[in-house]
Amino acid sequence: MSSSTEPVDDRAVVWFDIDNTLYSASCRISHAMGERIHAYFVSLGLSHEEASELHLRYYTQYGLALRGLTRHHDVDPLDFDRKCDGSLPLESMIQYDSSLRKLFEDIDRSKVRVWALTNAYRPHAERVLRILKLDDLIDGLVYCDYHVKNFSCKPEPEFYQMAMKQANISDPTKCYFVDDNRGNIDGARALGWARCVHFCEKGLEAMEGGRTKQISNERAPGAEERTDGVDVVATLEELRVIWPEIFKKQ
Repeated sequence: MSSSTEPVDDRAVVWFDIDNTLYSASCRISHAMGERIHAYFVSLGLSHEEASELHLRYYTQYGLALRGLTRHHDVDPLDFDRKCDGSLPLESMIQYDSSLRKLFEDIDRSKVRVWALTNAYRPHAERVLRILKLDDLIDGLVYCDYHVKNFSCKPEPEFYQMAMKQANISDPTKCYFVDDNRGNIDGARALGWARCVHFCEKGLEAMEGGRTKQISNERAPGAEERTDGVDVVATLEELRVIWPEIFKKQ
């Protein structure tokens, strides 16, 4: 009786964050989302001041406001998703960018696989990828699974470990990663994801934890300093220079 084993795919994995990375913060999706999340907090019977305070606290503590809502309030994450992410008019906010698709097409798939890594729920992530016409160029998607109690999210180590398991990759040095959140970058680097890039559109505004802030490359107060550098890009096209080894030779 013969047995066969599935061949091991030893290609590296390039992980792309989705929101505010595959599209610009100038789309103001984070602002629209922040307004909806604030309204959701208020719908729980909180005052506007209490809602703002809890929104920021949960985002800061857990990396995602919904994590705090599911832990400390009787909240159905699927109801939250319908009223927040699911209600966003993404089709009128995000524009297809042919140069972004070309960037993904130029990645050498004989050397790397391309996965998306997001703190959003699957329907939102798939909507964005479909609008950007990247859905056929993504090999896999790791997202926050709202069906799982106490689901993990970036920058928790469990989330990156889950991502590697889903992509069937055990060597963290073979993980490339680009994200607009510096805390998420630091979380990945703590697990050995050495090839990390911070996508940073300085001068623009984004909303985090219900507060509008200028986008910068600065860490949150008290974050651990690291001596090894992280590349910072203002456009994803710069990845061709920073990671030339993953692109097809022209």
